Amino acid sequence: MSRWGITLPLTGVPLTAHRELVRELPDLGYTDVWTAETAGTDAFTPLALVAEWAPTLRLGTAIVPIYTRGPGLLAMSAATIAELAPGRFVLGIGTSSPTIVEGWNGAEFAQPVQRTKDTLRFLRKALAGEKVTEQYDTFSIQKFKLERTPSPPPEIFLAALRPGMLKLAKREADGAITNWLAPGDVPTVRAETGDDLDLVARIFVCPTNDADAARGLGRLLISSYLTVPVYAAFHDWLGRGEILKPMHDAWAAGDRMGANAAIPDSVVDDLIVHGTPDQCRDRVAEYVAAGLTTPVIAVLPTGADPAETVRALAPR
Repeated sequence: MSRWGITLPLTGVPLTAHRELVRELPDLGYTDVWTAETAGTDAFTPLALVAEWAPTLRLGTAIVPIYTRGPGLLAMSAATIAELAPGRFVLGIGTSSPTIVEGWNGAEFAQPVQRTKDTLRFLRKALAGEKVTEQYDTFSIQKFKLERTPSPPPEIFLAALRPGMLKLAKREADGAITNWLAPGDVPTVRAETGDDLDLVARIFVCPTNDADAARGLGRLLISSYLTVPVYAAFHDWLGRGEILKPMHDAWAAGDRMGANAAIPDSVVDDLIVHGTPDQCRDRVAEYVAAGLTTPVIAVLPTGADPAETVRALAPR
């Protein structure tokens, strides 16, 4: 296995309490630590700690929304982590969702494809140390230049779910980050990116023998995420439109319980990895065999010590 990533911080574990586990990760076989940014920690601060505690791991954001920071601040945040982890930091950017951008941050979610292109092109120049003055389609930059240019500049990966963004990642980014897919979906994604692009995916893992409990938690997550328009369109493209239609209909009618109940076990088992740690590890390996470059495990709560779960899910 070339790469094996983990999502940090772990649910319910204070940031400072991660130090011992993080220091163990390289010896356990983990190569990567990736963060997310919704309404918990920001994406950059945990990586600053990991850079100090385990200075061989690759670090990545999956993802930082492009609307919730100005382009210059986004470049500064990325440059800071790149200085702490030279050659080992990946800046993963994406549009996020209207709920996070507009509902929680008061920004306008507009022209997402063009805003992504503009941000990617600005970051390329800024992180290379160029002074940027440019009128982009979605924002304007006047005489911005980083005071501390990282060497080397970080790679930039693009969050991508469907052909348009996947092809943009192939053309202009260093990799693509996807989410909420089964091993059997990886070839569909790969058909758009080609085989050479670094492809990262967060994989939700619930290591428990209690299949009913794992499926119950999985249904809550699936109905929360896959009813978001971008994810709904993604799964339409992957071929799950008809099987998920009863969930969408119930959700649109305000029936959350009915939406959860309408999700078939087969869909949950496709998208949520569960079982013993060995079974979970084997299932994650199926993603790699199907063409995923970097699996990033996101541990779902089971009542067990999450740090022990991370140890149990380490590659063998």
